Amino acid sequence: VLLERIPALLTLVPQAKGMSEVVDGSLTTHVLNTATGLPAAGLALSLALLQEPGLQWMELCTDEDGRCQPLLAPGQAKAGTYKLRFETAAYWQRLGHESFYPFVEVVFTITDPAKKLHIPLLISPYSYTTYRGS
Repeated sequence: VLLERIPALLTLVPQAKGMSEVVDGSLTTHVLNTATGLPAAGLALSLALLQEPGLQWMELCTDEDGRCQPLLAPGQAKAGTYKLRFETAAYWQRLGHESFYPFVEVVFTITDPAKKLHIPLLISPYSYTTYRGS
């Protein structure tokens, strides 16, 4: 898997404190530590897009907050297959716990870039759950 950083490709959109409304046409995520019921603040993640030829992953951005700013601002999403990679082992280690999963990768397809897409992740040291949110 080849990851190529392209920082100029993506500009994160600032989000007001306490803002829960997601901007249309954006991609967001929220990671919740189900052992504490709190956001998993400081959990590193990256977003990658599957590129042709050779089906290689191209890293688009990274963020280190439990509730992320939009990962793709309005107009930046395009149809394709994406991957969110959450670095769970480092997060749990920082809290003094072992983790069964060193990382979690969620692969999904955007078919309509105009629609907002929210992908929550619920984690504990020995399990995780994800779904398409609203």
